Amino acid sequence: MLERLNEALDHLEAGLDREVDVAEAARIAAVSEYHFRRLFSALAGMPLPVYVRRRKMTLAAAEVLAGEHTLLDVAVRYGYSSGEAFARAFRSVHGIGPGEARRTGALLTAQPRMSFRVVVEGSTTMRYRIVEREAFRIVGRKARVPLVHEGVNEVAAAHLEGLDEQAIVRMKELSDREPEGILSAAMYLTDGREEGDWADYWIGVATGPETVVGELDALDVPAGTWAVFDNDGPYPTALQELWRDVFTQWFPSNPYTSRPGPELLLTRPVEVGEETHSQLWIPVERSKENAGG
Repeated sequence: MLERLNEALDHLEAGLDREVDVAEAARIAAVSEYHFRRLFSALAGMPLPVYVRRRKMTLAAAEVLAGEHTLLDVAVRYGYSSGEAFARAFRSVHGIGPGEARRTGALLTAQPRMSFRVVVEGSTTMRYRIVEREAFRIVGRKARVPLVHEGVNEVAAAHLEGLDEQAIVRMKELSDREPEGILSAAMYLTDGREEGDWADYWIGVATGPETVVGELDALDVPAGTWAVFDNDGPYPTALQELWRDVFTQWFPSNPYTSRPGPELLLTRPVEVGEETHSQLWIPVERSKENAGG
């Protein structure tokens, strides 16, 4: 998997002076574009578009300082149709515009070329199972929340605390399939999962696809395969580390890729730092290179 990912990065690097073909990079990595973007974000610590923009502006900065071409020529070379768009991208990476950089010889920011390698730690044991599920429905209350990578997500916590007793009773009445009990479901609005990005966030239960929801919100989930991870540890740190390990360790070592769909979490919220048991459901599919095996 990592070898294919590095080949995909080579492809992206070779295309920095034109529109980057992410779909082709995903094909080289033998995964869907959806999974490629998510896996890259988890491994690299930044969304793919951010990395590509930083790499382009790193190379463009060298040409700007060399002074052998006009700024517009440099802009066009790196895929920008106007000097204004190029200047905005340049400033977002370097903090100053290309014209100022050329005049002053200012210090600029470089994004090194990235590659992935395996680091064997042997300290993490992941308990998981693969399950097939028919179509079902998440019924509950929905809110839009920002992504928080460390610590408690205050907006999500406020959404949970704001549930009225009547809604909770109704949810419990409707819960009739695994994962049983009140859970959370997250539909991410971007592939990059950058801190501060947004997700649609449900507190609800799993029930039949034809369930009448009444005053509650509903999320229809198609049939598919799920990787289910059991986790014990301090809340919420253990969960955040589990999600990281799923994408940086489990996916590169197993014949599955993520697919579009909600991530489900069944847990018992406790005080920060206290131990709790959780179950994380990730929608997956067999990777292309193993689909026939």
